[in-house]
Amino acid sequence: MKTKFIKNTIKYIGSQLAPHWIYKNFKLQGDSIVAFCGECKVDLSEMVDIEDVINNEPIYSKYMLSFITEQFGVELSEGVFRQRLLICIIKELLEARGIFVKRCGDDLIINDKKLSVSIATKSPTSILIHTGLNIDSKGAPVKASGLTSELGITDIKEFALEVMKRYAEELDDIMLATTKVRGVTE
Repeated sequence: MKTKFIKNTIKYIGSQLAPHWIYKNFKLQGDSIVAFCGECKVDLSEMVDIEDVINNEPIYSKYMLSFITEQFGVELSEGVFRQRLLICIIKELLEARGIFVKRCGDDLIINDKKLSVSIATKSPTSILIHTGLNIDSKGAPVKASGLTSELGITDIKEFALEVMKRYAEELDDIMLATTKVRGVTE
């Protein structure tokens, strides 16, 4: 899996969760994950999560660390497993810094405040995952915590690179694990 931290600020509006967006914009072909920082404002018209649309809950963050991954040859249920794996890796990295994190499905909660947003979906060619972590929680429409504003994580690039590295390594290790077992029959 290819990884890349995008230095330019990008406003995440939901339309980036599209097939080949990473390839078209950053020339990373195949399974890949990118991270970038910027405002996050997803209007209901761009929402993939139908529950959020029904509940009239658009997403907003003044400043967010976003991860987008596209992976091929994967069904949606496996994509959701991979989304949860990404969330668990972020949780582990935060806990290694002494931060207590509660995970509820694909949500990360710190001190009863939401740190993350995340969604997995399927395109005709791939699965797509967006996971966003508030950097600055001010102005969020829900009680929110932020990597820098509440948790004191100031080197966002270093944190993002470590998340992507561990995610790519974990997926590679899973694939390798499938090659070392002997099949069994009745």
